[in-house]
Amino acid sequence: MTSVDWLWLLHPALAVALVFPLLGAVLQLAIQTRRRRLNPGKAPASAGSEHTALGRWLTSSVVAIQLLAYAVVILTQKPSQLDAMRSSLLLLVLTGSVLALVALWRVRQASYRASFALLCWIGVIGLGMQPEIWRLSDNPLDPAFWQSHFWGGMGLTGLLLFSLAARPEIQRQMRWRRLHLSANALAALIFLAQGITGPRDLLEIPLSWQKATIWSCDFSLRVCPPLAPPG
Repeated sequence: MTSVDWLWLLHPALAVALVFPLLGAVLQLAIQTRRRRLNPGKAPASAGSEHTALGRWLTSSVVAIQLLAYAVVILTQKPSQLDAMRSSLLLLVLTGSVLALVALWRVRQASYRASFALLCWIGVIGLGMQPEIWRLSDNPLDPAFWQSHFWGGMGLTGLLLFSLAARPEIQRQMRWRRLHLSANALAALIFLAQGITGPRDLLEIPLSWQKATIWSCDFSLRVCPPLAPPG
């Protein structure tokens, strides 16, 4: 493996080391929070606040790891396509996405929370749609679209940003709480799917020094051109 290949491993490594442990803690605290609402003596009083705090860190971690993955791929895969204008625009989108996430942590008014969550999500989608980013399909009518690790991540990010933005409403109103529960149940299923599609994609993406040969293969027929004899 080259240094580029190690950089490409940052995204799955951080997901395993950071995101999935956080997910387990958030789900456990969600169960305790629900139990406490139904029977206050059955769970610690801190369960709700801890669930909220770790949920914020889970959302921020998912967004940060996605942005890191896109930046690494764009900078290492085809650097010759990065002219000054495009580099500046991508850097602006990356910076704006990070600032929108930071602002989402701090603002209180509902319209601001919704706006910054949407801006952050749009920034993540904008970076992810660059030609260097590998995707199975961009067509929702194609079955490969629904098996895509990329689009699963985009949907997951949107659900997590929604939960973060709607936190005050979720705490105060039952209908928002039910919507939050439904969104998080869907997010948990997507997390499970991401744990499957991520390793699958790692198997399909070759190492940097292998790419010229692998990409010359015919993937529909599953055949590769004969290799030149050594020497």
